[in-house]
Amino acid sequence: MKRRQLIRYAGAGAIAATGLSFTSHWPSVAAPGKDSLLIQYLGHTAFLFTGGGLRILANPFRAIGCTAGYRLPKIAADLVIISSQMWDEGAAENLPGNPKVLYEPGVYEINGLRIQGVGIAHDRDGGKRFGTNVAWRWSQGGIRVVHLGGAAAPIDIEQKILLGSPDVALIPVGGGPKAYNPEEAKKAMEILRPKVMIPTHYLTSAADKKSCDIAPLTDFLDLVKGMNIKEVNHDQLRLRFEDLPKEGTLIRILNYKPALKK
Repeated sequence: MKRRQLIRYAGAGAIAATGLSFTSHWPSVAAPGKDSLLIQYLGHTAFLFTGGGLRILANPFRAIGCTAGYRLPKIAADLVIISSQMWDEGAAENLPGNPKVLYEPGVYEINGLRIQGVGIAHDRDGGKRFGTNVAWRWSQGGIRVVHLGGAAAPIDIEQKILLGSPDVALIPVGGGPKAYNPEEAKKAMEILRPKVMIPTHYLTSAADKKSCDIAPLTDFLDLVKGMNIKEVNHDQLRLRFEDLPKEGTLIRILNYKPALKK
């Protein structure tokens, strides 16, 4: 496997200087219409993306606080991406196999896949409390993906250019000090205008209510009434490029059942 190449994110000017353009080009490991992307919800902001011959695991966590009742996502993957090194989205140790792990903003190329991490503050104080959250963007199985991780700051113009126009966006909605509340999530969705939006980071029965200060999903759903909202009956969603809507955004809720501790 080639050694990963990192171009540190230092603004649009620095990226332009490398000769790479991200305003109109989405690198892809499969041509649209010839593959699909399987998205599996593992709890909180953790997901497994399978497509184009790759398995990408996002934000594996430790079982504590808001993730106390979820099964640990100890899943074999080719690549692990984490949005921060906090306990709820940065537990990349002891995973099966020997996956590459990315945790800093930058542009990486691994096994023909180009993936970019874009820094967005992890709090509403410019990152002074919780540092930088990494939002990830890549193309897999013919689908353009943006995973915002635990973004808490608004998406500015430069970040919007770097994140582009995704086919699917995973956006935190539960609020608290480290991620978007429902109103902020709706604004991020309106800025990105994804074809499919999957809510993340909300209160479920898996949480330790004494230490989890995020809102339930219903708070966000009440805010977006009238949109095309559908709850999937299981924890997986398969997306094909040709099945994506031509306009508007579909909101899809993956139905993960936590394994509650006794």
